[in-house]
Amino acid sequence: MSEDKKEGGFFSQIKNQLIAGVGIVLTTLGGVFIDEVKSFAGIGDEVEPQTEVVHENNQSVNVQGPNIVINIPEQQPVKERVVIKEVKVNVEKKKEKEEEVDW
Repeated sequence: MSEDKKEGGFFSQIKNQLIAGVGIVLTTLGGVFIDEVKSFAGIGDEVEPQTEVVHENNQSVNVQGPNIVINIPEQQPVKERVVIKEVKVNVEKKKEKEEEVDW
């Protein structure tokens, strides 16, 4: 009795699982029934029988795709050299003029 009053009791879980199982079975049966009614009325999906054609000849087929040509230009070795020379330049900072504000 005390297990029924708990939120997640054993019997409560069993009851929920049974309800879910019955719902799945009813949904499946409903889908099958609707498909049968559609096929009986002639509005269902028409399934064509699949036929397989077997050829008994030993022919080989050689299929080639288009030839792809990729042109890569020839790379020349670098003949120029870049020389970086550091030069120190004396830069004098200009003194800011002090402006007096007269109000």
